[in-house]
This record gives sequence, C-alpha cells and structure tokens, in this order.
Amino acid sequence: MSVAIAPVPDQPIWPATPTMPALPAGWALDRMSALDVEAVAEIEQRAFSHPWTRGNFENSLKAGHLGLTLRDPSAALIGYVMLMPVVDEMHLLNITIDPVFQRHGYGRLLLGIALATTHPHQLHTMLLEVRPSNTGALALYLDAGFVEIGRRKGYYPATALGREDALVLRRDWSADPSAALSTEEGTV
Repeated sequence: MSVAIAPVPDQPIWPATPTMPALPAGWALDRMSALDVEAVAEIEQRAFSHPWTRGNFENSLKAGHLGLTLRDPSAALIGYVMLMPVVDEMHLLNITIDPVFQRHGYGRLLLGIALATTHPHQLHTMLLEVRPSNTGALALYLDAGFVEIGRRKGYYPATALGREDALVLRRDWSADPSAALSTEEGTV
C-alpha cells in the first residue's frame, strides 16, 4: 500500500524568537494523553534502533512532562514531541516523525511547535541531546539555531559500537511576550 504524502509548505527561516508555525489545513496539534501512548510507542519502535518503551512515555506523562501529538486530516498520528520544563529551560526529550512521513518538513514543523510551546512556561532556552550519527536531526537542529555546548560520553546504547556519545545542543532567545503560544482552543 502506498501512502500519498504532501510536504509541508515551505517554511520561512527560523525566527529569532520562536513563534507558532501554521499547521497545514485539516491537521491537528493536541496534548498527548494516555490514550495516545500505544500509537506513539508503535511509531517509536519503527523509528529507532533503541526506542523509548511504552513505559517511558507513560512515566513522562505521569511526571507532568508536556507531550504533543501531530495528526493529519485523517486523524492519523504523524509525529510527537515530549518536553520537560526544568528550572529555567525546556528540555526536548523526544521528537519523532513516523518514518513513512520523514523528509517532508514535518520534523521542522514539529520542532517549530516545540520551540514556540516554551513561551507559556516563561522559558527562553531549549536543551536537547542528539546522536552524532543522526545526521538528519543534527542538521535540522543546527539550522534552527541550536549550538553544541557539550558532549555526554557513552550516553546512548548502540549495537556494533557499544555506546554512542550524545551531543548536547542549546538554543536561547530573548523573552518576547508577544510570541506566546496560542491555538484555537487556547494555550497548549
């Protein structure tokens, strides 16, 4: 079965202060709930060699982390992000697009949403870890204005390599209250 995939319309360059990107017509952004975890875990299994478990997602939601889901007009789950507010920054724990929909701009869209989501939390820094071997994600983060601030040795499990380091990336921006996130339903 072949899936017709419409790419996200061209996105402008990354704004200095993150703003909520427009969703394609008919698409939906929602808070992740326990009802989403099974579908999220299925995508996670397809997307990664060392995926988060269903329990990892359940525990993140129970801990109060902010999970967001992105659905296409047919209500199919396309991607998700898990964010954790920590003191004075937002930590991007997980961002994933279903492999069937990768390389069509949805990762960029979801990262833009994640960045814009920090404003209601009064946070103006996002931190994340990424595998150096995940060249697509690394290129996206660097394009979005993240800079490398460190390396965590042996952070990720890896099959033939034993363990793989994590690059620690951060993006800072100014506090601009006019860039606060809002949706038709209210604040995410």
